[in-house]
Order: sequence, then C-alpha cells, then structure tokens
Amino acid sequence: MSVRILIADDDPTIRRLLRRLLETHSEWQVTVEAADGAEAVEKARRFVPDLAVLDLVMPGMNGLQAAQAISSQNPDALMLLITVQHLSQQHLDAARSAGFRGAVTKDRGQEIVKAVEAVLKNELYFHLEEYTSVG
Repeated sequence: MSVRILIADDDPTIRRLLRRLLETHSEWQVTVEAADGAEAVEKARRFVPDLAVLDLVMPGMNGLQAAQAISSQNPDALMLLITVQHLSQQHLDAARSAGFRGAVTKDRGQEIVKAVEAVLKNELYFHLEEYTSVG
C-alpha cells in the first residue's frame, strides 16, 4: 500500500519538483496538492494523507498555522516543514510547537527524502545548518 502524501506550496513549480522527487520512491504517492495553508488544511481533512509536506511561507495561512489547524483535526498527523529560508532555532521551536516532526530547506533534495523516511518511521528530523537533530 502506498504512502499518501499532501504537498502544500504556493509555487506550482516547487510542487511539481517535490512530486517528482518523492515519487521516485516506489511506495510514496503524492495524492493531493494545495497552493496555500487554508487549502492544505481542507485537503488534509478531506483526504487524510499519511504525510503532509508544508511550505513555511504561503499566502493567507502560512505552514505553521496550517500545521496547527491540521494537528487540531488529527493529533497524530505526520508533517514535514520545508522552506527556502535559513532555519534558525526560532524556526525549530515554532515547527515543533506546531506539530511538525521535521524541517528541512527546499534546496536539499536528498535531505527531503531522508526527512520523509524518518518522519514516516515516527522519528524527528530537523536539518538546520547550525543544529541537526535526528532521532
């Protein structure tokens, strides 16, 4: 059975690239996409994906706000934060508080794959330039 993944990012090119990257794994399938946080919350409620990959910065409702809403609907939801921004300790703390199990920057393709693998095993995976926590 495939792992069902939701990708939420306001850039359709990034969504397409993430889909290609994640679907190279034979057991993963991107089953739903969202262009903003509010749409991600609604689609997470309707489709109940195994994993939600959420961009930090999106119009309207950002990834942190969307994660909090998704977590309130489904406390066991697995979520990974992605961003183009440098991840600081403040980002790490906010991501954990919002319910994310991991955080990585978008420019690290193989790191995203490793993060997804870890999160699906119910492990934490936060890749920060000055701080890395795996486990």
